This record gives sequence, C-alpha cells and structure tokens, in this order.
Amino acid sequence: MKIHEIRELKTDELVKRIEDEEKNLVDLRFAHQLKQLTNTSKLKLTKKDLAKMKTILKERESVQSTTKEGVKV
Repeated sequence: MKIHEIRELKTDELVKRIEDEEKNLVDLRFAHQLKQLTNTSKLKLTKKDLAKMKTILKERESVQSTTKEGVKV
C-alpha cells in the first residue's frame, strides 16, 4: 500500500485497517511456522504496511494534541 493511499483514509478506517493487518500478520506467521507459507515476502510487506499505517496514525494524534494545546505546527 502506498503512503498517499494511507493518508487518504479517515482515522477510523485507518484504525480498522491496522487491526486487520495485525490479524493478517499473525495468520502469516502461523502459516510460516507450519511451513504452509510459500511466499515469505508477504511477511515483510505486511510488516512494512503496518508500520506505515501506524506512523500516519501517530502523526495525526501528534497534530491533534499540539492543536489542542494551542501550538501551531
């Protein structure tokens, strides 16, 4: 998933996608341990997508907290 696609998502959609990706990552790890995962690069891509989504969410939380304090970024 591209970063600009993630930025277009609303915050609640982003949280839902993060939850789904975390579940997907657990399933991929489980399949990998059972030697059922043929394309192991999916693990790496899923982790990277998850990190991108969490970063965008953290940025949004940071901006909200600074605007509540009255400090402009």
